[in-house]
Amino acid sequence: MIDQLTIRGFKRFDAARLSIEPLTVLTGLNGAGKTSVIQSLLLMREANRSQHVKLRGPFDLELGTAADVVNWQHSTDVEFHVREDGVAFDWVLQSPSDEARHLLVIARPDPLPMAFQATPGRFTYLSAERLGPRVRVDASSLPIDELEIGVRGEFAAEIIEARGLRPGFDDRRHPSMDGQALLKYQIEMWLGEITRPLQINAEHHKGADAYALSFQAPGGEWVRAPNMGFGVSYALPIVVAGLTAATGGLMIVENPEAHLHPAGQSRMGVFLAWLASTGVQVIVETHSDHVLNGMRRAIGEHAFLNPDKAVVHFFDHATPLKVQELRFTERGSVSHWPQGFFDQYQIDVAALGRLRRSGKTDGIRG
Repeated sequence: MIDQLTIRGFKRFDAARLSIEPLTVLTGLNGAGKTSVIQSLLLMREANRSQHVKLRGPFDLELGTAADVVNWQHSTDVEFHVREDGVAFDWVLQSPSDEARHLLVIARPDPLPMAFQATPGRFTYLSAERLGPRVRVDASSLPIDELEIGVRGEFAAEIIEARGLRPGFDDRRHPSMDGQALLKYQIEMWLGEITRPLQINAEHHKGADAYALSFQAPGGEWVRAPNMGFGVSYALPIVVAGLTAATGGLMIVENPEAHLHPAGQSRMGVFLAWLASTGVQVIVETHSDHVLNGMRRAIGEHAFLNPDKAVVHFFDHATPLKVQELRFTERGSVSHWPQGFFDQYQIDVAALGRLRRSGKTDGIRG
């Protein structure tokens, strides 16, 4: 697995080095650099396919021109370095011109680190802009054994229909399951914990070459995806991707909390921490204290993941860029709480308390 990432000359990053664990959480203020870390991994992946890394198109990226991504303190070069199991791997990309919509690949590793190899399931990225509930989605053109979830989770239904009645990974059985379980039932178990108990049906409409999802709650009728709400449709691809990712692979998820009730966000955090304990490396970008607290419970209460296998990187707006590394204890506590790190609840409650004590109705600032 990747244990270190170094970024030089990319966007806000003059030079930065981040520890990467089986579970890595990126959090902090908007526009502080979290997404840029994920984009660096996506560009590394793309650099393995071509001598020209497009800044618009792959992984739904819209990065503009070379001038938009090369740090102003660097002339033309962007460098990415990862360390996997103690072995260093290096990429060097170069801007051909400020107006170019691509970067040239000057150097890349050979062989590639495991997470960046072309094997299906080795590298999974789920964008914050996942596909909401749809009546049906188009089929993929890939053979089913090469099919992956898609950047927006658009192939979740196809994977469930084609692979759902196959056994899932033995080491990724739901903790309450005994013996071998079919993939579909494992998906239903985790999705039911995160959202509500549900059965899932995925159907191939051959005439339209498309797939449709329907859901049934206990005692209810089968309903199509648009009648189930956004939370289920946004959470389902994360569960499917996690349960089908290759062992030793890398899974990157943006905003797993989207459209979920706070309780569901917490359970999503538990799922992602549990997943990181099963041999899938998980990198999560989140703004949710509920997701974080679910991960803390997975470590401290459920003991799914050893605390030294998880790290949080907190980004703020400091100039030069400052990224603080936070660790977990065996009881699920966080090593320290920087200002701005999930403290808004306390700030708001304190402001409301002052308001209540003062008897005023305005003029209170946190």
